[in-house]
Amino acid sequence: MTRTDNRPQPIRFSFEFFPPKSPEADGQLWQCISELSRFQPQFVSVTYGAGGSTQAPTLSTVTRLIADTPLATASHLTCVGATKDEVREVVRTFQAAGVRHFVALRGDPADGVGSTYRPHEGGFANAAELVLGLKEMGDFEISVSAYPEKHPESRDVDADIDMLKRKVDNGADRALTQFFFDNDVYERYLERVRAAGISIPVVPGIMPVQNLNQLKRFASACGASVPQWLEKRFVGLDDKPQARALVAAELAAEQIDDLRRRGISEFHFYTMNKAPLVSSVLSLLGVRDGQPVQTGAAA
Repeated sequence: MTRTDNRPQPIRFSFEFFPPKSPEADGQLWQCISELSRFQPQFVSVTYGAGGSTQAPTLSTVTRLIADTPLATASHLTCVGATKDEVREVVRTFQAAGVRHFVALRGDPADGVGSTYRPHEGGFANAAELVLGLKEMGDFEISVSAYPEKHPESRDVDADIDMLKRKVDNGADRALTQFFFDNDVYERYLERVRAAGISIPVVPGIMPVQNLNQLKRFASACGASVPQWLEKRFVGLDDKPQARALVAAELAAEQIDDLRRRGISEFHFYTMNKAPLVSSVLSLLGVRDGQPVQTGAAA
């Protein structure tokens, strides 16, 4: 996967947002969207709770994005806790709002992370079936998930790659990975994905460290690892928010720079609905209004 030339490649990126749960959170979300729009992302996506638990706020957010911004907008879609007909009705509703791109996910069990997943009676059994169901309804662009360190419920990475292959065979156009911090893990995973005959883009998920303790909780729930070297970068910074933010931005920019040297040029940011840190990362990478400055730093 390592590149054989030193020419810098312009980066492409997308942003993930989640629907707000309060008027204050709504204001924060739209301030975030306003600030990050200037970077001209390839697309933005809005998450969707298990069993449609955030269907109304997701639809509201997606509808406003499509109506009031120039941003290409994708909606997440899960199949937990719903019949096929119920999912199809949701798809029709979002389609009527202008959605042409779905991030198709199985979703977490309805009882929460850590509980046992059981397909809903009369529902799609998994994300591969959901992708096929979407393709049967229309010519949608479809992104799916991928797990460099494997999904916590999977037997092993090979089982994860087999599921990814099924999603691709059913029509997925792109995979967005769970966040990770060890680029060697991602590179080994991508080599195995390509060896399995999967050729779609497998876009690294980038999680700038907004809050280290929160990140560790997220990582524990989704099976991602937080290396000790990363934690050590934050030692002594508990009471120094500006220094913490600088370190967090540098870490994400360093990770992306290294991935670019390995030939990767597309990235998916988990924004946590907060613009300053993501903006800092992109600025460190030389991105100005969507156009990266062509320097040797990320060659």
